[in-house]
Amino acid sequence: MTGGGVLSLREVARRVNRDVKAVHGDVHALLNSGLLKKSGDGVSFPYDGIHVDFMLQAAA
Repeated sequence: MTGGGVLSLREVARRVNRDVKAVHGDVHALLNSGLLKKSGDGVSFPYDGIHVDFMLQAAA
C-alpha cells in the first residue's frame, strides 16, 4: 500500500487476492494499531516503511 494513496477495502482485497470480508477484519486491526489511516474514501498507509522487532520463544 506504500505510495498507493487512499484505497477502498475492495481495492485492497483485490491487490492481496483475498475476499473483502477477510480484509475488512485485517484493515480494522491495522487501523486500531495506528498502522493505517482512514479517510472518507478508504484507507492509506502513510509511511515509507516500518520496522518490527520481536522475539519468539518455544513454550516450556
